[in-house]
Amino acid sequence: MAERRKRRFRFIGFAAVFALLAAPAPASAVAARQEQAVPVTVPALSNWTAESGSYDFRSGTRLVADSRSERRVADTLADDLKAAGHGTVPVVHGGGAGRPGDIVIQVRSTRPSLGAEGYELRSGTRLSVTGATETGAFYGTRTLLQLLAQGDRIPAGRTVDVPRYKERGVGVCACYVHISLPWLENLVREMAYHKLDQLLLELKVKSAAHPEANTWGYYTQDEMRRLVALGDKYHVEIIPEINSPGHMDPWIENRPDLQLTDSDGTKQPARLDVTQPAAFDYYTSLMDEYAQVFTASSWHMGADEYMLGSDYSKYPQMLRYAQEKYGANATPQDAYIDFINRVQAYAASKGKKLRIWNDGLTGANTVPVAPGTTVEHWLNVTEKPSQLIAQGYPLMNAAYSLYLVRGGFHSDTEALYDQSWDPRSFEGEKLTSSHGVTGAKISLWPDNGRGETENEVTADTEPALRHLAQATWGDPHPDPTYAAFTARSKAVGHAPGRRDLTRVPVADGTYTFRTAGGTSFDATVQRTPDGYATVRTADGCLEVRGGKLTLNVPLQPGVSATPQPCDATNTMQRWELEPATGGYRLVNAVTQMELSVADDGGLVQYPPDQHRSATWHLTAH
Repeated sequence: MAERRKRRFRFIGFAAVFALLAAPAPASAVAARQEQAVPVTVPALSNWTAESGSYDFRSGTRLVADSRSERRVADTLADDLKAAGHGTVPVVHGGGAGRPGDIVIQVRSTRPSLGAEGYELRSGTRLSVTGATETGAFYGTRTLLQLLAQGDRIPAGRTVDVPRYKERGVGVCACYVHISLPWLENLVREMAYHKLDQLLLELKVKSAAHPEANTWGYYTQDEMRRLVALGDKYHVEIIPEINSPGHMDPWIENRPDLQLTDSDGTKQPARLDVTQPAAFDYYTSLMDEYAQVFTASSWHMGADEYMLGSDYSKYPQMLRYAQEKYGANATPQDAYIDFINRVQAYAASKGKKLRIWNDGLTGANTVPVAPGTTVEHWLNVTEKPSQLIAQGYPLMNAAYSLYLVRGGFHSDTEALYDQSWDPRSFEGEKLTSSHGVTGAKISLWPDNGRGETENEVTADTEPALRHLAQATWGDPHPDPTYAAFTARSKAVGHAPGRRDLTRVPVADGTYTFRTAGGTSFDATVQRTPDGYATVRTADGCLEVRGGKLTLNVPLQPGVSATPQPCDATNTMQRWELEPATGGYRLVNAVTQMELSVADDGGLVQYPPDQHRSATWHLTAH
């Protein structure tokens, strides 16, 4: 009964949001208007035909699904209904129909007008979700979950909801600073809940073929398989990226033989020497390893900022290579384009389409990028979006205005909403047509890795994610004010199954930390506003410091954690207490390495698979 009362209160909240989003009206008119109001979702429903009555979710509701694809959608919905607190809802065969109170899932290829991702939702004595594809039906269930998050009663009516753009995404650079797997799993769930379908991950998967490249923060193959499986379940395509030929330092810092050498003989650890056959072989061997994990139809090679802080004149071998292959009129940039095209051909031979960033396409090349390569446009350079589309390249909008940088630039979501930003608004050019534009994405970069914690990044990202979902699926400005859109977002809440990563599993207080090996210390645990904890000893707060810094973060394994003057703004002093058998593991919130015990008894950080984990048993004082 308590749960039923909660759901009734949620329905009252649903009605209140209707009132907020609509123009002011006398109290006597509110009840009459509720039946006519468009149900609140993000993205907003593109159309809604109201009917009399309502659909009531209640005990005894069943999910009716007959075909294999329908049952997959229904099984996922059943999992999510349970995670959202709606109880166990059985999945049954029903011959395409259902009894009052049922939810019917239909995949009908005879409905081509719904496209690959659109759906029809009908609400009445029973509720039906129909897609021409499994993906379309799945998105209809996301709308259903958002409505049920606001109450058990859904107004009767019908909507046909089809996205305007096919690519609606988020890009995450987990390329230097490791991002925790639970954080990425939460992101996949939130993306699907808001009908975003593409996650670009620039990251390092631990390599068996090239162990010299396994500097932290890599992921294991099993970790990525787990994430890809979650993406498959929630219809989020996870596209991997190994950035090349620039930004290759995570891979070749220990391979000077593959580094581009300038005219002074200086090695460039971030630049791959594309003139060497060994460099191409090395890169494609990494692609082969990733193919054991990722199932996406695309491969992203980055290709941005190859000459950042330098220029081709410092590398005469680039011009020689280009002229030997393409003739006397070739330019140094042709060697760079040649590498892109060789990777494109290799990806195509494996059934993958290539994606690159746009900034390397300056017009100084005589060799064109291979046809069919998707260009993700983030920077205003000589080659404008309209020119790239005219040349036949699929174009995605990854505008700098959509960036969120740790400790740096943050997208101004409110301003973008007020401007009715949509994917035609590129850096340097606003297109009059969406022809050739695949969609858009927000991008998360760790330029100052200690500038923010993961939980702070989450708080920053949520408004941008919901705005991007709205702007790529439907009308970019569904509500008259940003405050009203924010109220809409608040009403639908979070995805079922999303973990609360801000929860600290022990109360603030003083504890003795002790390992089974006998190492111990006393410290006060205090929760931080972003959901981590400081560990204050008699000598100060535990902080990881020293060793090599990468993006301003001490990512070197074996670096010590020592007491330092406590500083509430210092993210390196924030820790996660992860439950382990009989105790907790201490994980630094920024480096994502575990606190272990060195042979000399000191406290040091290590990746979880490189050193025996320390389980800390806490005794309260």
